[in-house]
Amino acid sequence: MKVLLVSLYFPPAGGGGVQRTLKFATHLPALGIETHVLAPDDSKWVHTDAELQPPTQAWVHRARYLGPRGRKPAEELYGRSGLDLVQRHARLAFRRVLVPDENVSWNLTAIPAALRIVRREGIDVVVTTSPPSSVHLVGAAAKRAGVHWVADLRDSLGAHPHRRAESRLVRVKESGERAVARAVARSADAIVAVSDAIAEEARALEPKGRVVTIANGCDFDDFAGLEYRPAERFRITHTGSFFGKRSPRPFLEALAATDLDVVARFVGDFRSSDRDWAESLGLGDRLELHPYVPRRRSLELQRDSEALLLLVPGAGGRGRGVLSGKVFEYLAAERPILAAVPPDGAAAELLRETGAAIVAPPDDVEAIRAGLVELVGRWRAGRMNGSPLSEELRERLSREARSEELADLLRSLA
Repeated sequence: MKVLLVSLYFPPAGGGGVQRTLKFATHLPALGIETHVLAPDDSKWVHTDAELQPPTQAWVHRARYLGPRGRKPAEELYGRSGLDLVQRHARLAFRRVLVPDENVSWNLTAIPAALRIVRREGIDVVVTTSPPSSVHLVGAAAKRAGVHWVADLRDSLGAHPHRRAESRLVRVKESGERAVARAVARSADAIVAVSDAIAEEARALEPKGRVVTIANGCDFDDFAGLEYRPAERFRITHTGSFFGKRSPRPFLEALAATDLDVVARFVGDFRSSDRDWAESLGLGDRLELHPYVPRRRSLELQRDSEALLLLVPGAGGRGRGVLSGKVFEYLAAERPILAAVPPDGAAAELLRETGAAIVAPPDDVEAIRAGLVELVGRWRAGRMNGSPLSEELRERLSREARSEELADLLRSLA
């Protein structure tokens, strides 16, 4: 059978959003599924990673990207005032009025390209993966052309744990997202969700097709050859960007409340507002800020750490369902984890099952401080030898296992 994966985020774009599609495109051919990928020629995303290699056994097709360049509005507006602030808001206006999201104009080229590939290659199933939610319009068009459609949801189509404030424009965008959600429910032959919480939201839409959970997976092979080298100071590392309600502040407060000789390394986009706030804590050389780095370097830093820091905001209860790819990446690094996450959520449940983490509520400074003290104590006592997973867990959580789940679903449709 033949499948077309449609994703806005694909190499040379960088960041965590590219990994799910990239890994499916890597593993599906080995399972006997001819795999094609449709991605933008240049998504104008804020990060690129020239070191990421496209899959060698899949066909990659490109459609010209017509949307606005990726930006970080909160960063661009921070510290501005007066006419400068007004002008910067004006520069961001165009992308803000696009509904349901700023990438929707890619459909002008992506839909015709997808239909050509479907006809020319004899595609059996089209898989569209969001965010952005507008990518599912490609799947809806392919469905009308007579092929099966699977909508893959990496984020909720409606509930946004990182969305900050209500406004008329936000409500308009959410109205557009609900329209996409209705199209997914009405037309998709199956809906795949990365977490059970997102799957339950999809079922509430009373979809025509079945809904299944296929979580992200651990890419153990990506850490091959990367070593942990014991250091004189305890290094705890967070990789990834901060946006919306995700915040380093409770952890940094917890660190400041100790006299531990700990180096907190943040690798990736760190908001200027958080940086200025952190400076007021007087952490000195206990805080290291690294800019965005290619994924390979990010994995090196994860493996070469005494511990890793995972942050998932509560977000009024919406954070309970978040089971991001970062959770699986940290598990594959096989280093102890301090997880400031909703204690009754999906991430906490998985981390407790693996025994790889100390879990603390995301806004509980004292609990985070106690977890950090415990980890440092283990390290000083020589009782921290990584967090290797059992063979059973490695097999069950591997990206290959997730690809097999998707392959079974695709075969059932075709």
